[in-house]
Amino acid sequence: MKFTKFLSASLLFLAAITTANAQEKASFGIKGGMNFSTVTQGKFEDGPDNRTGFHIGVVGEVPIVSNVFSIQPEVLYSQQGFESNYNLLGTSYTTKHKIDYLNIPVLAKLYIIKQLSVEAGPQFGFKLNESHDTNNSSIETNEVNKFDTALAIGASFNFDNGLFLTGRYTYSLNEVVKDTDAKNKVFQVGLGFKF
Repeated sequence: MKFTKFLSASLLFLAAITTANAQEKASFGIKGGMNFSTVTQGKFEDGPDNRTGFHIGVVGEVPIVSNVFSIQPEVLYSQQGFESNYNLLGTSYTTKHKIDYLNIPVLAKLYIIKQLSVEAGPQFGFKLNESHDTNNSSIETNEVNKFDTALAIGASFNFDNGLFLTGRYTYSLNEVVKDTDAKNKVFQVGLGFKF
């Protein structure tokens, strides 16, 4: 796993938000949570099943219209992928297709009330690594495209102490697994804190 890419991007992101914080009263924080991911069926014979993973990273918020509208950029390490089942000579096998991304969502955030906000926007994903796990054996593969563009939509509930709860759905705009027409679908739930 190319964790150094994630760390470098996070540090650059924090530096940019800290600079913005001094000028625009922006905030930054951390967030993490669960991923429930799969892909569209595409050319797979059977519908792929969910893979459960996690996401973790940094989040910023730059107000555009005070208390109403802001831009929320994030840098997230995200475990995604899917599971597939097949039968070979009377034996059932389950393969876990693990795809880990460095995701950079840039979301427009609208506050409905002080505590509740909705957000939507593009997400840019860079594949960090991929593997197939079948029957306790893991094989590194190169079947997944290196770049993923997705649309994200979600909502957050924000507490006065900086804590927030969030839920989000992302859907890829481009093919994920080469020559399959399959696209990422990810539902995320998480918890974060803004300073």
